[in-house]
Amino acid sequence: MPHFALICRDKPDHLEVRKATREKHLAFLNGYDGLFVAGPLLEDGNPIGSLVVIEAADLEAARAWAGNDPYVAAGLFSSVEVVEWKKVIG
Repeated sequence: MPHFALICRDKPDHLEVRKATREKHLAFLNGYDGLFVAGPLLEDGNPIGSLVVIEAADLEAARAWAGNDPYVAAGLFSSVEVVEWKKVIG
């Protein structure tokens, strides 16, 4: 099954939204069997977005799954890019 990288950028000044929604977001991620790796993007030690790599049947399925993230529902992200990703090293 192919992998997809979700590159999500937070809206400026939305750290409190991230904090308030974090537990729901983590539960959403942990509930997905196709989760490969996930974590925040950082700038000066502060979260500015998220990188999530998942397995999904195709790009449409990956986009649909990403759209159900509680961070999306909370309006945290200014952008979400979903692209196919291939593991080469590691």
